[in-house]
Amino acid sequence: MNHHPAPVVTTAQGAVRGLRRGDTAAFLNIPYAAPPRGAGRFAPPRPHEPWDGVRDATVPGPNAPQSERALGSVDMSPYFGTGWSRGEDYLTVNVWTPAAPGGGLPVMVFVHGGGFVAGSTRSALYDGSAFARDGVVLVTLNYRLGIAGFLDIPGAPANRGLLDAAAALRWVQENIAAFGGDPGNVTLFGQSAGATIVGGLLATSEAAGLFRRVIVQSGNGLGAFTGEQAARVTEAAAGHLGIAPRIDAFAEVSDERLVEAATRLAGIDLRTATHRDPLLGLSPFGLVLATQPAEAVAAGAGTGVDLLIGTNTEEANLYLVPVGTYATSTAADVDATAARSHPDPARLVDAYRKTRPGASHGALRSAVMGDALFGAGSWALADAHAAHAGSATYAYEFAWRSRALEGQLGATHAVELPFVFDLARLPQLYGPNALLGPDEPPADLAARMHGAWVRFAATGDPGWDPYDTERRATMRIDAAWSQADDPRGPERRTWVNFEQI
Repeated sequence: MNHHPAPVVTTAQGAVRGLRRGDTAAFLNIPYAAPPRGAGRFAPPRPHEPWDGVRDATVPGPNAPQSERALGSVDMSPYFGTGWSRGEDYLTVNVWTPAAPGGGLPVMVFVHGGGFVAGSTRSALYDGSAFARDGVVLVTLNYRLGIAGFLDIPGAPANRGLLDAAAALRWVQENIAAFGGDPGNVTLFGQSAGATIVGGLLATSEAAGLFRRVIVQSGNGLGAFTGEQAARVTEAAAGHLGIAPRIDAFAEVSDERLVEAATRLAGIDLRTATHRDPLLGLSPFGLVLATQPAEAVAAGAGTGVDLLIGTNTEEANLYLVPVGTYATSTAADVDATAARSHPDPARLVDAYRKTRPGASHGALRSAVMGDALFGAGSWALADAHAAHAGSATYAYEFAWRSRALEGQLGATHAVELPFVFDLARLPQLYGPNALLGPDEPPADLAARMHGAWVRFAATGDPGWDPYDTERRATMRIDAAWSQADDPRGPERRTWVNFEQI
């Protein structure tokens, strides 16, 4: 057996000792910002103190305060992880790299999902070994969640979790060359809430120059809350805690109580005279922006950054099937979902019925809900980006169906992640209630999808035709891959500029 010395890398803050596994090396729990304590939980991220000697980077570290999260009968622990691993020094990154990197490698930085209230770099699905094996330096990051990360508090900067991700990107600029990466070739990618954060960073000037490409997996370029909506959540949070809605009052509250209060905020009605709830009540936390990311990109933000963007065919099944509401859906449920989503719900439902003849009420409800949460905002962001010259846009739709939950889970939210990370062999993903279900997926699906992501990061081209506002070329990823032009034409058009209908 070959005994290689543990790899040591010197960062701007100090040296770290990682783990060598065959041809790859992993460095876990490296701080990119100071621990958010007390009032600092509601402040912008600050630089971490340097350390003396060599910091151990061989074991997973703490993560952001969060409650354990379950979604009915489906086992989502590989996705959400196992809840809160306590410790203040959790604004950290994990880095995977080839064991003997020559330098100048493409870098990919991943932002996890979890509804802005859960998830971390500890989740089994975010092991970056396959990226390092394929010549990519892969970085995953923790960010503040829930009240500390996203509650809009007077006197505190908004979107602190997004500011954390930007701080991690600055850490990458300063340090990634020491791990073999090229700071000039960084691809920022994320899924779900993480993808929405990626879209927000694409649209903000604060992150300009920190990345060259982005990948948005099931995000929402129209998903930000208005200040009025955010203020409702803040009032409710302060009410639960019995405090004034001010930064000094929140600073006195323990992490445990903040987490507990966050769980009690579900279901607040955030519809206002001028705006719908972009998250349909699924989370009271999200980005708070005066301008939606898709609108900022349409106005020219993010110019020069390549974009790969897509959704899954049956996104919303995850929110309906595991809790038993898919099978029991009625026509009234379809209409109610449309009414929460769109200014002309009757027109919307009519379009879906025409393009999906014979679909069940559950399938129609899921389709409308999935497009409200992810589809419409992704199409808007793709169109906005493709309208500007100087950078490429690519689109995909992930269509492979998991046979979990008696065959009903389908091509739902998050099911593409094991394929992107080439982790489709993880045993915990299999079983009747597990994300990938009881059956083996097509043998080459993970290698092919992971390969397309790596190719995009390295070259800016995932291997199919670019998306433009005429053809809208989209790669449909299934057992067989097929490119289609505007695959959701009539349904997509029902959403375009829907605020103006």
